[in-house]
Amino acid sequence: MGDTRTQTTPLKATVIGLGSMGLGMAQSIVRGGIPISGFDLNPKSLSALAQSGGTAAISAHDAAIDSDILATVVVNAAQTRAVLFGKESVAQAMKPGGVIISCATMAPSDAKQLARDAEALGLLYLDAPMSGGAAKASAGQLTFMASGSAQAFERAKPVLDLVAGKVYNLGDAAGDGASFKMVNQLLAGVHIAAACEAVAFAARLGLNLNKVYEVITASAGNSWMFENRVPHILEGDYSPRSAISIFTKDLGIVSDMARQEKFPLQISSTALQMFLMTAAAGMDGDDDASVARMIAQITGIELPPAKAS
Repeated sequence: MGDTRTQTTPLKATVIGLGSMGLGMAQSIVRGGIPISGFDLNPKSLSALAQSGGTAAISAHDAAIDSDILATVVVNAAQTRAVLFGKESVAQAMKPGGVIISCATMAPSDAKQLARDAEALGLLYLDAPMSGGAAKASAGQLTFMASGSAQAFERAKPVLDLVAGKVYNLGDAAGDGASFKMVNQLLAGVHIAAACEAVAFAARLGLNLNKVYEVITASAGNSWMFENRVPHILEGDYSPRSAISIFTKDLGIVSDMARQEKFPLQISSTALQMFLMTAAAGMDGDDDASVARMIAQITGIELPPAKAS
């Protein structure tokens, strides 16, 4: 049965975390006609939301007041917990019976505990990590790997319809969505590391890297990550669309999960070490294609020069 409140009172949505993904989501919600407020520590993000027609709040708590649907689009479980249950009491500012759409990548155990804490306050919780990048966020075409109760899915549907191209219902309990996302991140991290290794190897062989990109993207060795990340290397542009720190975190979670399951993950473990080496070389906050720069440093090869940051 639908939520009868939505029949008489307009929905209010909130997005906490207006980075490239969260801002795109918020702008998609604005275009869909649902009133939205948002908060981010970056004043430029708040200004961009206001210019798009949303309400830029002065705090996360103010953004969440009387919110029916609140999306947390932050980096990890710790930030999600701080937003929802920290000193600003964002969860308690929401409308009773509201739904939290939790978008951060995290361990399934963290998602389960956050759901329990939300439900203790009379709120619904949708474990909904996402994929697609900034362009799909702006277009309202993200993919969500979601799990939660049928009521949580129903309550979140008006916002999900505006921000998602595909919503996978992966189970009725928080943690299932997080598990699917970690499988995705395992593959994403391995593919980025492999793409960087391949380009560096091509440089050692003296090949024209632009031609390598052209040939591989038309061949069986291509991957989405090769096609997306190698241009960063060719352009020498390591501004962080997705930072090295994301994959030291995510592949670290994968490693922890595998250890708990006593399951060997040799390839992703090697990829994790490549990201850790890159972070140790001072590139933790740079684009994840910087793995190629790390390989270049230790092998003495030359890649296209990096642009000044």
